[in-house]
Amino acid sequence: MQISIQKFVRSAAVVTAFATMVSAHALETVRFMAPGSPGGGYDQTARTLGKALQEAGVAKSAMYDNKNGAGGTIGLAQFANGSKGDVNALCVMGAIMVTGIVQNKPQITLANVTPIARLYTEYNVIAVRKDSPHKTFADLMADFKKNPSSVKWGGGSKGSVDHIGTAELAAAAGVPIARLNYIPFGGGGEVVSATLGGHISAITGGYAELSKYIEGGQFRVIAVGSPTRMPGVDAPTLKEAGYDIQIGNWRGVYGAANLTPAQRKELTDAVLAATKTKGWQEAVKANAWSPSVITGDDFAKFVDEEHTRLRAVMTTVGLI
Repeated sequence: MQISIQKFVRSAAVVTAFATMVSAHALETVRFMAPGSPGGGYDQTARTLGKALQEAGVAKSAMYDNKNGAGGTIGLAQFANGSKGDVNALCVMGAIMVTGIVQNKPQITLANVTPIARLYTEYNVIAVRKDSPHKTFADLMADFKKNPSSVKWGGGSKGSVDHIGTAELAAAAGVPIARLNYIPFGGGGEVVSATLGGHISAITGGYAELSKYIEGGQFRVIAVGSPTRMPGVDAPTLKEAGYDIQIGNWRGVYGAANLTPAQRKELTDAVLAATKTKGWQEAVKANAWSPSVITGDDFAKFVDEEHTRLRAVMTTVGLI
């Protein structure tokens, strides 16, 4: 019995020491900037990551701030100015923010904050309301080619991945960009309502933002922008449909300005730990996200390349 008690004491000491070590290195309340509307992609990423940080034991709690506008650059400016040196601050960003910077040329850019990690790529779906006369993607594109302005496309803000992708699709279909009838919306809820109300012919966006309407039968997916078919989604890829393009958005997180190398490592390690949790992995599957994690300087280089790539695409399709 004495030996058992000693083993128990030693085990308890190890557990206590480990818990102390984790809490000593855990972040406090992580403050997320989600530079878009509540319920949108930035917001969903922030809240999923916040829960995963807590599940991993690397953050004590999380709080969220939404600041929509100008492709996310308004939220970025608030984040950059209000969180300098704060290891507990994270800003969600993605390709849409890069296009916002290219388009709006704001004073505050991603160069003013600290790259932490790219998390995943979310490919677009193209969907119609359940009673749409367009039963297939071929039906939709036939009308689009015959009378481009009669097809009203709905999605994210001007210059967003949704907008750029639809413009690329028009170009691939031989439709002049000037005849593309794309209606931009600032929030996911607005474009969903417009589509359900029959004011939009086809909606495009990430699966996660539209999933409850798809799974509830209100929307029918008629094509996907991914390189291969999405698991559980009965719709062809754009390439299968005859258009050799992909439409997708990636998302990642930046830390505050003026972080020390040690703070940057601490924050990066915390985010990586979060992506390994059960909760995060379940969200990846449920939202049809494609994991694409890169960190640090590799992430910074990727973002620089995206600035160049997206600027060229936006010029080609006439958005700048």
